Amino acid sequence: MSRIGKRPVELPSGVEATISGQTIEVKGPKGTRSFTATDDVTIAQEDNAIRITPRGKSKRARQQWGMSRTMVANLVQGVTTGFRKNLEIQGVGYRAQMQGDVLKLNLGLSHDVDFAVPAGVTVTAPKQTEITVEGIDEQVVGQVASNIRDWRRPEPYKGKGIRYKGEFIFRKEGKKK
Repeated sequence: MSRIGKRPVELPSGVEATISGQTIEVKGPKGTRSFTATDDVTIAQEDNAIRITPRGKSKRARQQWGMSRTMVANLVQGVTTGFRKNLEIQGVGYRAQMQGDVLKLNLGLSHDVDFAVPAGVTVTAPKQTEITVEGIDEQVVGQVASNIRDWRRPEPYKGKGIRYKGEFIFRKEGKKK
């Protein structure tokens, strides 16, 4: 039995959910998101909560049960509070700054990197060594943060590069004479 799937998804005040067939659409203060579940689960609205139940005892139905509940919970969280990823830049001369909707990164390459911010995501650089990625879709926020990080991943000797805030980088010992 799914421990995650058993719990209903509570709808906070100011959030409306509309269910039509296998599609659920959630509207909140930050926007509108929708999710279409597979035929292995049933989505029902009870009072001020959304309940997901499996349609059978098959392994696939049980897998989709917990996953669908998590997706609906992410919809609700996205339209109420949103998602955020914080990145840190470490390295001498490494900087980031926003110019319009383009993130300019100076990462020790022979050229500056111009990262075009996709729609639905807000990227800010409060300091030259910090980048904040925010949005209502968790997958898109994580993907944009990962794409920014891929320009200069942290290296294991000095730790220079772009890392997630609080990320631990396993450090290696350098060459000895």
